[in-house]
Amino acid sequence: MDTRRTVARELALLTFSQLSKNIEKWENKDIVEIIERSVETLTKEAEHNLQSSVRELGAIRDYIQNYEIDHTDNLERPMDVSIIPVAVPMTSDMIGRIDTLLDAAEKIYSAMDIVQISAMSEREDVKKYSVKLVRTFIENKEHIDAQIKEHSKGWDVDRLLKVDRDVLRISITELLYFEDIPASVSIDEAVELSKKYGTDESSSFINGILRQVYEARKFIK
Repeated sequence: MDTRRTVARELALLTFSQLSKNIEKWENKDIVEIIERSVETLTKEAEHNLQSSVRELGAIRDYIQNYEIDHTDNLERPMDVSIIPVAVPMTSDMIGRIDTLLDAAEKIYSAMDIVQISAMSEREDVKKYSVKLVRTFIENKEHIDAQIKEHSKGWDVDRLLKVDRDVLRISITELLYFEDIPASVSIDEAVELSKKYGTDESSSFINGILRQVYEARKFIK
């Protein structure tokens, strides 16, 4: 897997979420500006999530520590001796705190992912590929959207979930206009993006449409 292009696709997806009706007037510098703003927003979100996770972890630590100190077995011990470990009951309250811990871990993992995206977005080759993806879509929007409509059983493109539509647009752009990208790579990357940003049904829906587009492309050739 080419991490640079993986990040470039994700940056393109963030850019697609901000496409307006007058996209045909966009210049490359406009696309770059949107990419940079998107990364800045992601970075701020990562910082917020990390701060929130630290607070949540600290609260759980304090809860367990205080529970141990205030336990009857330790309250009855002399003040000058060390406290002894006690079992923490697996109550619904504690289960809720464990869920909070898992949520904090997920936020930390997400923040680490955003840090990588932010760092990679500074690379000229990554930024260039993202711009190329968006620019190629803009220049071929009608044809690409027609492919989505044709292979999604007549669904109106505008009625699809936005993230599903944008992932499809990115991958179909690659399938039709980026001959140096293997179709299997483009489809697999789209499926991973849909798992990350879409619903539980997104990945199978997107995989099915993209494989139809690919088969149709092979037939035409």
